[in-house]
Amino acid sequence: MTVPALLPSGAARPAATSPVADSYARLTEVFPSLVVRELTDGESAPRGGGWVGADELATGGAALDAFLGWDNAQVLRDYGQQARPDVIASFGLHRYAWPACLLVTVPWFLHRRVPRVPVADVAFQRVLGRMTVRVENFACLPGDPAAALPGARVVPDEAALRDEARAALAEHLEPVLTGFGPRMRRRSHALWGMATDEIVEGLWYVAHLLGEEQRAMAELELLLPGATAPYRASAGFRELTGPNGESLPTRDRATCCLFYTLRPDDTCVTCPRTCDADRVRKLITEPVTSG
Repeated sequence: MTVPALLPSGAARPAATSPVADSYARLTEVFPSLVVRELTDGESAPRGGGWVGADELATGGAALDAFLGWDNAQVLRDYGQQARPDVIASFGLHRYAWPACLLVTVPWFLHRRVPRVPVADVAFQRVLGRMTVRVENFACLPGDPAAALPGARVVPDEAALRDEARAALAEHLEPVLTGFGPRMRRRSHALWGMATDEIVEGLWYVAHLLGEEQRAMAELELLLPGATAPYRASAGFRELTGPNGESLPTRDRATCCLFYTLRPDDTCVTCPRTCDADRVRKLITEPVTSG
């Protein structure tokens, strides 16, 4: 499970003022490196001071240049070498999309509510590990008390709610992929493969912190079975066997994050370049971290 570098903020749990407030508060409780704050009525999304709007990233202009400048500086500082521009763009997309997908997947997983989060309503402060979001519309199941709230749309069953989750994620990710795509030298198939990886690995990691890893794996398999356009891959979970017969869950990423271009011998545990023997070794010797 690969997660982006986000720094703890120490923010307090927000009041439950919306259908998704409890979900976002629970996310911060188990993963304090990310704090999500909902914007109030009439409040503008923050700009400046390290904040960037998702809509700004989607335009692919100066805001994206500045955003990727952070990744370039980090690689130079930590690895002492210049990475290719497409590698920097891939790192930058991962570090945005991984937390952004949680805006949808965590409420879906915890409370069976799927918010719509268009790019105009999301902003990110990567150094502090903060996001702001405005949720005006959401889907939920029959019998949910939130169904009476403004902006609610009741869908008949779990399958329909999964459709809503896929649609909400695609609505947010498609313009972001359009902005990043030319920098990454990847076509649509590969970009949506990367999107699949961010959706799966973000919730998988958070569910591990929640103590619900097995349920998350099962539900992600249903969410992304492999034939749901525009997504180009399945959740890809499988199990390996450890040296003492223990079960070691893993997955096969749809895409490579390109970290091997900096450290050829240090691939991610779910990387398609990592053989099963190396996966087993990593799974039993390396703890899951937020690196």
